[in-house]
Amino acid sequence: MLLNTVLLISGGWVQALQLLAALSLLILLHEFGHFFFARLFKTRVEKFYLFFDFLFPFPGLLNFALFKKKKGDTEYGLGWFPLGGYVKISGMVDESMDKEQMKLPPEPWEYRSKKAWQRLFIMLGGIIMNILVAIVLYIAIFGIWGEQYLPLENMRYGISADSIAEKVGLRDGDKIVSVGGKKVDRFGDVMKEFIFQEAGAMVVERNGEQVSISIPEGTTREILKARKKGTFIDVRTPFLVGKVDKGTEADKMGLKKGDSIIALNGMPTPFFDAFEDAKRMNKGKAVTLMVVRNGRTQQLQGKLPADGIFGFKPDADAEKYFDLKTIRYGFFGAIAKGFSTTFETFGSYWEQFRFLFTSKEVKASESLGGIVSFGQMFPPVFTWETFLHLTAFVSIILAFMNLLPIPGLDGGYVLFLMFELVSGRKVSDKVMERATTVGLVLLLGLMLYANGLDIFRLFRK
Repeated sequence: MLLNTVLLISGGWVQALQLLAALSLLILLHEFGHFFFARLFKTRVEKFYLFFDFLFPFPGLLNFALFKKKKGDTEYGLGWFPLGGYVKISGMVDESMDKEQMKLPPEPWEYRSKKAWQRLFIMLGGIIMNILVAIVLYIAIFGIWGEQYLPLENMRYGISADSIAEKVGLRDGDKIVSVGGKKVDRFGDVMKEFIFQEAGAMVVERNGEQVSISIPEGTTREILKARKKGTFIDVRTPFLVGKVDKGTEADKMGLKKGDSIIALNGMPTPFFDAFEDAKRMNKGKAVTLMVVRNGRTQQLQGKLPADGIFGFKPDADAEKYFDLKTIRYGFFGAIAKGFSTTFETFGSYWEQFRFLFTSKEVKASESLGGIVSFGQMFPPVFTWETFLHLTAFVSIILAFMNLLPIPGLDGGYVLFLMFELVSGRKVSDKVMERATTVGLVLLLGLMLYANGLDIFRLFRK
């Protein structure tokens, strides 16, 4: 019963709570990775905090914790600044910037006294933990729910095309044959292939014939800019009425769940996209709907509001109209799939990251996002399967971002340690301090820029 529980709260709050839960869990586990290897190599950990107990990245400002308790050598706590977390490892230049400690002679329990390969594992601990968390979550997902997807060959009604798709030559009802010369099996992979492989052409089946569609330069940028408004292409489904909201025009007209609207003011509407087109032409006008209810046709009279909203949701459950393919995994199959999905997703995210800097059509200002963008990844209705999927994905993102060779991130420390392992020369504490300061300022700037973009987009709506 627990796995099928659906939590119905205000959509925005559900998204925010899911984001907070996922990030809190992943930050704790990431920091535990550092903590584990530090203790494994008998290195003292002075602090273990979820969130910062200072105004990051300024360790001397607003120093207080919401909760803290000392056990052994380590102080465990909950900070007030909710944008990360940290472990303070003795004898290490980190975000706490404890320069006084670094002036003292190294002690045997300090990070700086450990061998280079041990320090490397301590620094990689968080990334390793994030990868392991993703693997475990994917194993659980595939073991419990399996895998379900829509094969392109089962899309008997083809696609619905938005205005951008229509502009490049796609039409409602087209059936996709290939993208960029490559055959794609799953509908969910079409946009990934189209955008990140920068496909210049698509082949579709239209009225029994294959038609080649050339994709003009600039299309990808248009799609990404309009990603909140349109979908480019979607699954075309027969049009049935879902939930009807009380007191709306649809309710007053007598629409019922399960009705099939076949015409609006004489315009045929067998599919949802056709119904949307008919609505655009009749906003604010008196309308007559032809509906089929329990096998009988009847007319409903009313007026379409000026905003074009009748007050009902379409019933677009793909399972009712298509044969979705479901793969069930046994114990060992789920383990293998968990590992392969984790590393495939990591590779895919690298492709997206590279695309951000190599594509001619993408601007960072249109693609980067901060905490709001993260929150919008989560759906407004909670289900365990979706939550675990997204938590696994965010865990991979955290592993990837922390691996970037930026001082202040794990990857920056790893870069210096790799230099030490190869050259045999240790980077001085003074260089580490300066590099960490520069890196933290850079991270702060990036954080402000990304979150500023989110705020700008919210006010621009």
